[in-house]
Amino acid sequence: MKFTVLSLFPAILEGFFSESIMAKAVARGLLDYQLVNIRDYAYDKHHVCDDAPYGGGAGMVLKPEPLSRALDAVGASGKKVVYPTPSGRKFNQEMALKLSEEDELVIICGRYEGVDQRVIDIYADDEISIGDYVISSGEVAAMVIVDAVYRQLDGVIAKESLAEESFTQPLLEYPHYTRPEEFRGLRVPQVLLSGHHAEIEAWRLNQRVEKTLKYRPELLRNPDENGHL
Repeated sequence: MKFTVLSLFPAILEGFFSESIMAKAVARGLLDYQLVNIRDYAYDKHHVCDDAPYGGGAGMVLKPEPLSRALDAVGASGKKVVYPTPSGRKFNQEMALKLSEEDELVIICGRYEGVDQRVIDIYADDEISIGDYVISSGEVAAMVIVDAVYRQLDGVIAKESLAEESFTQPLLEYPHYTRPEEFRGLRVPQVLLSGHHAEIEAWRLNQRVEKTLKYRPELLRNPDENGHL
């Protein structure tokens, strides 16, 4: 799979793609990526990519010409193109799984007040919100989407690790512990030291239910037909 990300500030994304599990996946050929600087496609003297909104109002809007040229340059037509925006569909695990089936995902990073709607109308297949809040950086939203998607690819993370994560079922994940057995007066639950796998699994399931009831009770009321979110 390939991730192509269009941004005014691609340097923000470089560390994300060149470190940790992502870097290992790239090195192993499990995925590829391309970072595109939208300013490279602004042909005026100062490489201006934004302008005031028609109708008035605060902030600036990304101009359609540079962004459309950048999208054309990466062959966006015929590829899955998403635009992260607070006004989009709320992102979830099911969407991440679906997007991981694409050969290439093109992501438009917005800035300021957003992107000229005509670019969205022409190129974007979906508008995605990472949550009910507003951030200044479309790059941060893009990284959230990419991170949720690429870890679903075969070979990136062990399948058994994915199987028990939050949102793979309508339950949150159970708590984890490692050495030492005691830390600042708090001990690892004895059942995890017992070696009794059935008891450990029962404890973990109970912890998942308790945590879900405490923090996300709506998940237990609204699973999909497969028992997933």
